[in-house]
Amino acid sequence: MGAKKAAAASAATFSVRQVRSGIGFRVDQKATLRALGLGKIGRVRRLPDNPQTRGMVAKVSHLVVIEPTDREADAAPRSKTR
Repeated sequence: MGAKKAAAASAATFSVRQVRSGIGFRVDQKATLRALGLGKIGRVRRLPDNPQTRGMVAKVSHLVVIEPTDREADAAPRSKTR
């Protein structure tokens, strides 16, 4: 079991923030939001980066945004400011 936990800890993740309400959209889209751990505007969840999760996010892409994780923000080049 120790190897599984180590593999899960090193797995890539990404953050998803809900920016629009599910009201007025299909029931399956609301269910997808709930399955992602969202449900209220402004909620953020860190999810595993795998095809299943990416497909769920694609289904409700008009209701959520993908935010950069801490590692992505550190790796991004920064512009020089004076």
